[in-house]
Amino acid sequence: MTFFHGIQVNEPVDGVRPILEQSTAVIGLIATAIATDAPAVAALDAAFPLNRPVLVTDVRTAIGVAGDGGTLAKALRAIADQGSPLVIVIRIAEGADDAATALNAIGGTVDGRYTGLQALLAAEGVTGVRPRILGAPGLDTQDVVDALVVAAKSLRGFVYAACDGAITRDAAVLYRDEFSARELMLIWPDATGWSGQAIATALGLRAMLDEQFGWHVSLSNRAIAGVTGLSADVHFDIRDMSTDAGVLNANQVTTIVRMNGYRFWGNRTCSDEPLFAFETATRSAQAIQDAIADGLASFIDKPMTIALVRDVEETINATLRAWITAGRLVGGRAWIDMTVNTADQLSAGKLVVDYDFTPTAPLEGLTLNQRITGKYYAGFGDQLATATS
Repeated sequence: MTFFHGIQVNEPVDGVRPILEQSTAVIGLIATAIATDAPAVAALDAAFPLNRPVLVTDVRTAIGVAGDGGTLAKALRAIADQGSPLVIVIRIAEGADDAATALNAIGGTVDGRYTGLQALLAAEGVTGVRPRILGAPGLDTQDVVDALVVAAKSLRGFVYAACDGAITRDAAVLYRDEFSARELMLIWPDATGWSGQAIATALGLRAMLDEQFGWHVSLSNRAIAGVTGLSADVHFDIRDMSTDAGVLNANQVTTIVRMNGYRFWGNRTCSDEPLFAFETATRSAQAIQDAIADGLASFIDKPMTIALVRDVEETINATLRAWITAGRLVGGRAWIDMTVNTADQLSAGKLVVDYDFTPTAPLEGLTLNQRITGKYYAGFGDQLATATS
């Protein structure tokens, strides 16, 4: 070896790795925008070119160049009422009618570039961040929602959508039966400000909750800003499940109620799998999947020794323990099952690691047993005599 006289310092990088989470608070917004005069048109086109993902880091500033027609400026304003999250905007062109606009919203591929909501799939490559909270306020027909759900599955995101065309509570319940996706929450009715305001508000609130608390916190029973009325009457009583709100929630439709201000009321997705019935269960599963997979990327292609395998296992366990301590999970554990990790599998460079987790369920139903009794009059006379003596 080369002669060396002194102290040589090495920096080994073995052992457990910290797992850093990607932000789940990034909104993916599909919107239309129209400007009237030439300078405003130029500013709009420069800020939000059609069918291209644009990262908005200052929502209130973006409102000023979002045009004076269409849904973009109104949606950004509703989002800004809840907080100031990152928003990836996909601006689409308005069609000759609603059907044509819906086709523009769904989009496709033109000359090797995604258009419409398909451009959400290219957003991370273009902007560096991935949209996770998806919606098309005022544009979310059933076909558009179907396409958004498909995109959400690829992005491991979550869609908030209106019950398209539902005027009544029963129509909203019937509309719910059109879907079976864990990545979707339906909301009815709308707010009175504009068609789509409730969904834009939900997008902003969801991002704000992710930033302040985390992906384990439900959208439900959180006060919302900017809503001054509802597009339909909703009877609500927290002590009675036979109300409009109770019927909607029982059929997996989130509603808006007025209780110390307006707030969303409902935790349920459109999942046909009971384990993902809660919004928080779906979003927890997505966040955990991404964080652990991304955190283990550095182990890929390194020599598979016993030490490496144990490091992989403990990296997952350390992260699960941190989430449990933070109250994001009830429990979770990773382990190596040697019945599936055979010698042939391992020699082929294949390793299987199992892990499970229990997400935190929202306290959706609280039962109080109120009993009337006369027992507290026992000794009443003696206490009265003592008090007057």
